[in-house]
Amino acid sequence: MPAAILGRKIGMTRIYNAEGKNVPVTIIEAGPCYVTQVKSAENDGYTAVQLGFDEVKPRNTTQQLIGHDIKAGVAPQRIHREVRVNGEELGQYSLGQAITVAALENVKFVDITGTSKGKGTAGTMKRHNFKGMCASHGTERKHRTPGSIGGHATNRGFSGRPKKGKRMAGRMGDERVTVRSVEIVGRDIERNLILVKGAVPGANQGFVYVREAKRLYKRKASKLA
Repeated sequence: MPAAILGRKIGMTRIYNAEGKNVPVTIIEAGPCYVTQVKSAENDGYTAVQLGFDEVKPRNTTQQLIGHDIKAGVAPQRIHREVRVNGEELGQYSLGQAITVAALENVKFVDITGTSKGKGTAGTMKRHNFKGMCASHGTERKHRTPGSIGGHATNRGFSGRPKKGKRMAGRMGDERVTVRSVEIVGRDIERNLILVKGAVPGANQGFVYVREAKRLYKRKASKLA
């Protein structure tokens, strides 16, 4: 099984560990997902399996996706995501196969990808943590402004426009965000739930992608020993 799964963020709560310490956790409904496509090196140039999650009414999807999922013998799915596997593992999967929380049974830390909450248009203090202008010494109605902008043109100063990447006011949030090395502190395989320590990007009921952590800090890696 791939150490990855699609799911939905349910919300946050707290649990108490064996030492009686209060631990804030996020509940994620992970799966069940279904294999909707198996990609081989001969046909597609690489090996991967496509997972589908969250059954949807046919009227809320497209004819193309309905036909795609019917070939796999599953109902129309709302979310599809590919997971890379090596050639040796590819033979373990078949169309319509269910992937549950059991795929993460031996995984201690995971990376979670989701879409952050949209904050709309925000100024530089909120968006980039600027400290703002002085609040005294004659500063008048300029406390939350970004400061000089025109002087940050090209190196020779001939362009008349700021450099690319200049931190200014603009849209905040609604971006793809990945939190790395989140610890799994609990599982409920019967109800397809996992409990992870800390916050997860996005609003409640938002979709997330959970995979085995790619790298760990020394402090967290020591817990695997």
